[in-house]
Amino acid sequence: MSTISSIIRTLSDEDKRSFVTSLRQKNKRNDTKNIQLFKLLDTTEPIKDLDIAIYGKPSKGAFHALSKRLHDSLIDFVASKSFEGETSEEMEILKLLLASRIFFEQKQYKIAFKTIQKAELKARAYDLYTILNEIYYTKIQYAHLNPILSLDALITDFKNNKEAIQQEENLNLFYATVQNELIQHQKDYVVVIQNTLTKFGISTTRDLTFRSLFKILEITNKAAQVTRDYYATLPFVEETYTHIDTKEELKDKHLFYHIQILYYVANAHFRNKNFDISQHYLALMLDQMQKQQQKYYRRFYPQYTLLHTLNLNYTGNAQQAILDLETFEEDRHKEQINYVLDLKLSQIVFYFMQSRFKEALGILNNFYHSDHWYTQKAGVIWVIKKNLVEILLHIELDHLDLVESRVNSFRKKHGAYLKNNEETRALDFLKLVLEYYRNPEMVTTDTFISKIEKALTTAPREQEDVFEMSFYAWLKAKALGTELYATTLELVKQI
Repeated sequence: MSTISSIIRTLSDEDKRSFVTSLRQKNKRNDTKNIQLFKLLDTTEPIKDLDIAIYGKPSKGAFHALSKRLHDSLIDFVASKSFEGETSEEMEILKLLLASRIFFEQKQYKIAFKTIQKAELKARAYDLYTILNEIYYTKIQYAHLNPILSLDALITDFKNNKEAIQQEENLNLFYATVQNELIQHQKDYVVVIQNTLTKFGISTTRDLTFRSLFKILEITNKAAQVTRDYYATLPFVEETYTHIDTKEELKDKHLFYHIQILYYVANAHFRNKNFDISQHYLALMLDQMQKQQQKYYRRFYPQYTLLHTLNLNYTGNAQQAILDLETFEEDRHKEQINYVLDLKLSQIVFYFMQSRFKEALGILNNFYHSDHWYTQKAGVIWVIKKNLVEILLHIELDHLDLVESRVNSFRKKHGAYLKNNEETRALDFLKLVLEYYRNPEMVTTDTFISKIEKALTTAPREQEDVFEMSFYAWLKAKALGTELYATTLELVKQI
């Protein structure tokens, strides 16, 4: 049942209602059990002996057949829903191409060439190389029927498009190769990225579209997330974006990719504590989100809000950042669950920095899913940060009975992952937190302060990640007897 349950979890509430309606319309008998099975599986709690729950007695054979029919119906629904909602340029162009081929077969050559020409212009406008390949193939096949067409020019277009297809394939090979290196815990990932670009003949200075750049910066951003080394990637990100930023005509052509790229650039600067530059790119991002009748505004608003409020918080504007998060309408962006979770965690952290511990814990207590669920939705790093903040909150609120159990649980759940990925600073931090928790008086000693700096800081300071510095700031504030938010801003050089 895990497969069916997993499919059901991908559906929105509206999709679920639509699916049940479609089942009712298809069911020819009133005693069909597929809707009942669907509702039983649409729950976070597993139910034992589903066959008995449905049929009132053990019926493994009938239950297996019912499950298979429900599985097939779900697959058909998901696929159909995708086609129904598909209004992309690709679908429109494919329709034109298919229509032109029908006209050719019916010997309606004039309308056939007119239709396929329209398809070609649209496909070229969006760099849809695979579809263009089919368009050129069809035009060459019927070129002898149109004396105006130059066969040599068509063949040249066909060959040039083949090269573009090859570049797209090379980008996919590049992406897969770097992803594999990340799995192997390769640390010199900037070198890996550059070498892999060279290996597959990809140049960031020549014939690069926003869609191509998106692929390159997406994997670069993922590598930085894994290693938490945004300092090393920043020069590469800046250089790569600068080359394509000069190609003004491409910006509206690939608006979706351009917006996402601006987010990656802004995020890289934020993680390197270049807050003014980050806000500059966020302003550019917001401008692009307004284009084409705000076509992508809703899609990108959660991640824009996330990075915008983070910049506000780390530049001394915590109250505005908190207000923006408190008024964020998460119900309108449920499909962006990973960013919604990031926003909620950020709100917890901002409250924490302002010593609003009970409000922070109130939000934290609303995270009622398992860590496994949150790992699937937001990633293991998000879960680790959530658990660390929870431990600090219980210390601040003097929930002494919870601290030791939460620490033990953290080590059990995440210790092996952190060691395997050479992320031992989180464990070092937790060790120092426990030392402070068990003996608060010793935190102000020179020995403990020296131990903090040795375990939790790296040189040079500009290479420190802003989020890791925030955890370090909590211990430093305890050691120096200073206010947490002011200490944090001082560490990130904003005071």
